[in-house]
Amino acid sequence: MDALHTDLYQLTMAAGYFHRGMASRVATCELFVRRLPSHRRFLVAMGLERIVRYLEQLRFTDEQIAYLSALPALADAMTPAFCDYLRSFRFHGNVWAVPEGTVFFANEPLLRVTAPLIEAQLIETFALSAVNHATTVASKAARIVLAAGDAGVIEFGTRRAHPEAAIDAARAAYAVGCVGTSNVEAGMRFGIPVLGTAAHMWTMAHPTEEAAFEGYVAVFPSAAILLIDTYDTLVGAARAAAVARDKLKGVRIDSGDLRALSVAVRKILDDAGCTSAKIVASGDLNEHRIAELRRAGAPIDVYGVGTDLVTSIDAPSLGGVYKLVEIDGVEPGAARVPIAKFSEGKATLPGAHQVHRFRDASGELSRDVIALESEPIPAGAEPLLAPVMKRGARLAPPEGLGAVRARVREQLGALPEALRRIDAAPQPGAPVAVDVSPALGALVEAVRARVAPGAT
Repeated sequence: MDALHTDLYQLTMAAGYFHRGMASRVATCELFVRRLPSHRRFLVAMGLERIVRYLEQLRFTDEQIAYLSALPALADAMTPAFCDYLRSFRFHGNVWAVPEGTVFFANEPLLRVTAPLIEAQLIETFALSAVNHATTVASKAARIVLAAGDAGVIEFGTRRAHPEAAIDAARAAYAVGCVGTSNVEAGMRFGIPVLGTAAHMWTMAHPTEEAAFEGYVAVFPSAAILLIDTYDTLVGAARAAAVARDKLKGVRIDSGDLRALSVAVRKILDDAGCTSAKIVASGDLNEHRIAELRRAGAPIDVYGVGTDLVTSIDAPSLGGVYKLVEIDGVEPGAARVPIAKFSEGKATLPGAHQVHRFRDASGELSRDVIALESEPIPAGAEPLLAPVMKRGARLAPPEGLGAVRARVREQLGALPEALRRIDAAPQPGAPVAVDVSPALGALVEAVRARVAPGAT
C-alpha cells in the first residue's frame, strides 16, 4: 500500500479539513513545472500512469491507521470518526493528464485533479514524486537518444539508483527510445528488452582471456557479446574474433579512447570476418560524449549509459509543483472560486486549464497557449490534456509502452532543430513560445484585484 508514501503535512491538512467540515468541498489542483532546468530546452512527460495506478489502489490499512494514531503530530486528530474515514477512504475524483511521452514546457499543466478537497490534498506528494523523478530521467534519456542518432542506447544505470527508482528509470528510458535495459525486474514488469554482457570479473576469474571468452561462447553461443578491455583492448578484440568467429554477436569497450579504439577494433573484427559483430561502448557516457564520438566518426553501434542517465547528473531534480487553482464556494451551490498565488517567483495561474498546441505547415511545434479549460479549442490546435479517470475509475486500459515510444518519436521529431540540439543552454527567445490566452490573462488580473487589491 502506498498511502503512507507521503509527507506528514498532507495528513495533518487532511485531518484538518475533516474536522473543520471542509472535506467534501470540491477542489481542482494542477501539477506543473515552474521552470525548465538550465540544461534543458524541453521536458518529456512521464510517470503519469504510475499516478493513475496509485489512485486506483489508494487505501489505508488498520496497521497504518494505528501508526498514524501514535504520531504526536496527528494524535489529537485521530478520533474514531477520522479513523473510520481513513479506513473507508477511496479516491472519487476526475483526472485529466497529458499523455506520457508528450513534450512540454514550463508552467503547462501535466495533471489536473478535481476531487473532494481532502482527496485532492492527500495525493500531492506521491503525484509529485512519481512525475518529478520519471520526467527527469525521461528528459535526460531523450537528449541521449537524440545524440545517439541511428545508434542504439541501452540503459545501464541500475546500480546507481535506489532499487525501485532504478526500475522506474528503466521504464522511462525505454519509453523515450532506449533499445533496452540491464534491469531484469524492469524487463519482467514492463516487457522491456533486457540486454547486457559479462563484467570484467568474468574475465579475471579465468586463467586467461582466451579461456574466459571460450567459456562465455560455450554457455551463450547465440548471444556472445564479449567484454574486451580487461587487459588490452586491441588484443582482446583479436582474441574475441579468433575464439568466437561466426558466433560473435559483438564486443564491448568500457574504457580508454573510445573513438580510436572503436576504429581499430572495427578493422580487427572486419579483417577476421566478423563484419556483423556490433561494437558496444560504455563507461561514464552522456549525450555530450556520444555527440563528440559521432562527430568524430566512431563506428560504435550501441552505447551503454548508466550513471548520467538514471541520475540526470547535470539536472538531477525537477521543480514540479501541485497547486490549488479552483475551489467550490463556501455556500452550497455557489460558483467555483478561481485561486492563484502571487508570491514573487512562485505565482500561479487561476482556474482549471487546458494547453492548446499549434504546429506550422510542416508539422513542427510552433506555439503553445495555456487557456482556461472552459475555452473552446481553436481551429488547428491540439488539446494536450485528456480525461483519464472519472469518479475514481480509469477510463481506458493502461497504454502500452509501444504507444508511448511512438508518441515520443513523433514529438521529438516535431521539435524545432534549435530545441533538439544538446549543446549549450538556449538563449532567450525559445523557438516554441508558451503564452496565456487573453481570457486567462484577464482572469489573472481579476483574481489579483480580489485577493491583493492595490498590488502591482
